[in-house]
Amino acid sequence: MAETNGTAFDIVVLGGGSGGYAAALRAAQLGKTVALIEADKVGGTCLHQGCIPTKALLHAAELADNAREGAHYGVHTTLDHVDINGVNEYKASVIGRLYKGLQGLIKSRKITVIEGYGRLVAPDAVEVNGQRITGQHIVLGTGSYARSLPGLEIGGRIVTSDQALQLDWIPKSVVVLGGGVIGSEFASVWKSFGADVTIVEALPHLVANEDEALSKAFERAFRKRGINFSLGVRFAGATQDENGVHVTLEDGKTFDADLLLVAVGRGPRTADLGYEEQGLTLDRGFVITNERLHTGVGDIYAVGDIVPGLQLAHRGFAQGIFVAEEIAGLNPQAIVESGIPRVTYSEPEVASVGLTEAKARETYGTDGVETLEYNLGGNGKSQILGTTGFVKLVRQKDGPVVGIHMIGARVGELIGEGQLIVNWEAYPEDVAGLVHAHPTQNEALGEAHLALAGKPLHAHN
Repeated sequence: MAETNGTAFDIVVLGGGSGGYAAALRAAQLGKTVALIEADKVGGTCLHQGCIPTKALLHAAELADNAREGAHYGVHTTLDHVDINGVNEYKASVIGRLYKGLQGLIKSRKITVIEGYGRLVAPDAVEVNGQRITGQHIVLGTGSYARSLPGLEIGGRIVTSDQALQLDWIPKSVVVLGGGVIGSEFASVWKSFGADVTIVEALPHLVANEDEALSKAFERAFRKRGINFSLGVRFAGATQDENGVHVTLEDGKTFDADLLLVAVGRGPRTADLGYEEQGLTLDRGFVITNERLHTGVGDIYAVGDIVPGLQLAHRGFAQGIFVAEEIAGLNPQAIVESGIPRVTYSEPEVASVGLTEAKARETYGTDGVETLEYNLGGNGKSQILGTTGFVKLVRQKDGPVVGIHMIGARVGELIGEGQLIVNWEAYPEDVAGLVHAHPTQNEALGEAHLALAGKPLHAHN
């Protein structure tokens, strides 16, 4: 092992987010000496500015909706107001407990944490705080940042998700620029908190990466909730003053609101980190790797949001574990991107895994695919919860299920079984033989597969 300044490790991980700390934890578990370099806090965007805080807000939003709707269930409740400071305290407490637990886990596995901005300076070295840290293997996991648009300056009443999570006030009106996962989740929160919300999306649908049937159902649900949206139209500009924001679209429409949320996606955090200087291949800022997540330079790997593909924390976890096991010589199975589950945690939730119908027909031919939709109206637990939606199955004709797509309250909790079905290439007949507990929403997956296998119980042929 190369040594510089007397500091050398088996593995040096640059970035302590989902992918980075997962690689560090698994590598340490496998007996490797590990240095984890992080400029801010271990846990990264997911724990501190993404997954966890937004879902805490969404849970508070769900409670607000429940309070408004209690009379429908015979429980007469009223919503006095949403105390955003109390919500933020609850959010911070959740983050704090998880952060403390993660710190303890890292310490227990004897991982050396180095705080500071690291820069790749050689195929086997990262420089941080003026010190050169070397390792036989380097794992890059520097994460992502909230994008903006050219000419649109973030500040004041124009915010990204980073600033939105820190607000100590609830806007009365919001324009959300971007109808993907992040924009839709914040739109859902603010509507539940009492704001007037308008989403602007340049693509033809909200959550446009999902199966078109889900996108259309999602739009109907948001419209029913009173969330407004303009689709297929581009943003033109925005001005702000002390009273609010004035937003203009290319079709001439204008909106005035208290706040503009810019939710146009996340960019890879790779600039000025020495990646290109060391010979790594970058495409639009993303680090290009092979299917084993190797960069093609030395013993350098990349994981998480800097690698092209789904920018999801659980993808980062899986890649971090994979790389640690690859370095340890365990020859793990390569990660199949289409088998990674996706969830939008709004009201209603959207959850999916595998191929959309359009992608499946592109892959197997127009006549090589079968689909089925099972309406949650036939599911007892969904009726109890008062939710609507459906489960859509996409099957290779006379073959396995290649895609599962769901919309409805809490359907994100069903995607675990969905990913097993898709990743294990199960046939509908295989799943139809499994007994699902009644009454559960999980039962809807079983019913859908029964129907696709030609023996529906609570659904029509």
